[in-house]
Amino acid sequence: MTTLVWFRTDLRIADNPALAAAAADDAAIPVFIHSPAEEAPWAPGAASRWWLHHSLERLAEDLRGLGSRLILRAADDSLRELLALASACGARRVVWNRRYEPAAIARDKQIKTALRAAGIAADSFNAALLHEPWNVANKSGAPYQVFTPFWRHCLSLAAPDEPLEAPALLPAPPAWPQSLEPAALSLLPRIDWAGGLRGAWTPGGRGAEHCLDAFLGEAFTAYTERRNRPDLAGTSRLSPHLHFGEIGPRRVWQAARRFARARGLEDSWQQSQFLTEIGWREFAHHLLYHFPHTPAEPLRASFAMFPWRDDPEALAAWRDGRTGYPIVDAGMRQLWRTGWMHNRVRMISASFLVKDLLQPWTAGAAWFWDTLVDADLAANTLGWQWVTGCGADAAPYFRIFNPSGQGAKFDPQGHYVRHYLPELARLPDEWIHEPWRAPPSVLHEAGIRLGVDYPFPIVDHGLARQRALQALALSKGAPL
Repeated sequence: MTTLVWFRTDLRIADNPALAAAAADDAAIPVFIHSPAEEAPWAPGAASRWWLHHSLERLAEDLRGLGSRLILRAADDSLRELLALASACGARRVVWNRRYEPAAIARDKQIKTALRAAGIAADSFNAALLHEPWNVANKSGAPYQVFTPFWRHCLSLAAPDEPLEAPALLPAPPAWPQSLEPAALSLLPRIDWAGGLRGAWTPGGRGAEHCLDAFLGEAFTAYTERRNRPDLAGTSRLSPHLHFGEIGPRRVWQAARRFARARGLEDSWQQSQFLTEIGWREFAHHLLYHFPHTPAEPLRASFAMFPWRDDPEALAAWRDGRTGYPIVDAGMRQLWRTGWMHNRVRMISASFLVKDLLQPWTAGAAWFWDTLVDADLAANTLGWQWVTGCGADAAPYFRIFNPSGQGAKFDPQGHYVRHYLPELARLPDEWIHEPWRAPPSVLHEAGIRLGVDYPFPIVDHGLARQRALQALALSKGAPL
């Protein structure tokens, strides 16, 4: 039997259940169908498209090492393309790994039904999560909306299986169908702005494995102490690799567990902060599956009436990294340059947008979606609703980060700020997070002209905080 292996966000050959299932058949034909129209309004953004191009190239190389090929197609209708391929190749089975975004779920259900109606077997597998969202529920059978009991329940379930080995060989068909070249998918930018991305990342399965090995060897044991420090190499940077499925959570779980066991840390393994972050990824997909409206609407309906401001200039200043608050601006410059931002700085920058500037969280989520290489609908939605206070287990809206204080706490010597804001490089540590407070002589010595070389703050944080609290009271109908 000939089987089509439909790749999506599972761009790896190891620990790939769909690929493993096809490897046992008479012939396996790997195929990727680029169909952004089917993913609207959440088709991949510009940074994600850059990553996807290179990840597909690496996947094609890995498949050639198995004696196989990756067939690339572009279409507005994945079902029609799969049926055409199946007819041309005599395939009697299509296999894929599941996705959990609302549009993908609806499409996949339709495709599975239509394939089976056409006499073609259709099977899907879990390659992206430790536990299926429909298998995790509270005692009343409802989905969890608070992380701690959700993750406690997950940890009480059976441990994830060991990841599958990559097939030694994939059986080839008698003849290969036609395929596009990666360039024909038009994923790369027409004007090359991706130099910073190339310098920061190595997409693909081998890049993912290198990233995991480097994290375990250099940062895992100090993760709890260093994960909030953007000036230190304290995080795994696995998020884009996990999003594109270049590595799976089972592989990360078991590799970290073996590392902990080898160092006598297994007794405390399930309480490790790193494992908890894997849990937050699971929680994000759990919420998106059960509350599919949340990418565009707040989970907490009361926030639908929040008085957001229409201020294009403030939004543009935030996007461009010229708010006058160095930790915020450094984060936004890091995002633009590398397609990624440290998680602590994501929280600070998001808080500044929705609370200091009173801009809608959906505007921030849309910008992150276009500029992040790890733009993941579940994680992006959870993160923005958490900061805003309108989602599950969210920080309350009245918890408003002081950007200067956050910078001083998590970038105490200003190394992160100086790296992404070189115009402030000569400013002493005492003033690096509040250059507008520096004496004129200090600014002159550092070669900084506020308003010319670096902007004055676009808002006064103290006043902005009071305005945000008043907006919250107004949205609840409370007297001001």
